[in-house]
Amino acid sequence: MTRLSGAARGLVTVLAALLTATAAPVTARADTAPEAPADFVTLRTVDPTILQEMRYFTPHNFVGAPVDGYPQPICILTRQAAEALHRAQQELLPQGYSLKVYDCYRPQRAVDRFVRWAEDLDDQAMKEEFYPDVDKTRLFEDGYIAEQSGHSRGSTMDLTIVKLPALPTRPYVTGETLVPCYAPRAERLPDNSVDMGTGYDCFDTLAHPLDPRIQGRQLANRLLLKNTLEELGFVNLAEEWWHYTFKPEPYPDTYFDFPVSAESLTTAY
Repeated sequence: MTRLSGAARGLVTVLAALLTATAAPVTARADTAPEAPADFVTLRTVDPTILQEMRYFTPHNFVGAPVDGYPQPICILTRQAAEALHRAQQELLPQGYSLKVYDCYRPQRAVDRFVRWAEDLDDQAMKEEFYPDVDKTRLFEDGYIAEQSGHSRGSTMDLTIVKLPALPTRPYVTGETLVPCYAPRAERLPDNSVDMGTGYDCFDTLAHPLDPRIQGRQLANRLLLKNTLEELGFVNLAEEWWHYTFKPEPYPDTYFDFPVSAESLTTAY
């Protein structure tokens, strides 16, 4: 075998490095800036008719306490996603329905809080409602908790449908008796949404949008939400009937960490 000269070996090394760099996948980027990019907006400025029940600002969630990074109970999204939700709302209002969001942009610090909660096996305070049939040791393996969330990219939201006129929902009281999230709607903790077969953030396969056990009016409600949003460019997560992402995302590889606060926005709100 003929030996390569020093110059030739150097050229081969450079070419190999270039090929490796070209073939390498795009790495997700963390953005810890205290302010959002200019194209993030509050949903209320785009469509004030969409109802908001921001669960992670409250103690009524699987952690059982307000979550880090939610100083205000507002929905923040990229403008593209907010405007697409507005178009969906315009489709639903003439039918006597309104969208209601539970969560929108979610800072990385909130995701980190979920991870710490999942690792604390002694904290089972909200098990009876949110994961009654799932052992907490399996939350990562089963995909219910992850170290990153599409919500942190700004174009994903959790939402449902409410029949108009919307009835008020009494607030959750910390310590009250919990009911499984898949119990009959009349037995679950109050929520003025239509019956989707399970409550929000239900860690159960019954929450899969097209689970065959969901039939009748519950399935019709899920399909109304699904068909309305998918026709406008949203993609539904296969494990959660409430989880949708507007595509194409303007920040598909960036995970933001600015707080859920109007003061985080660089544009008028």
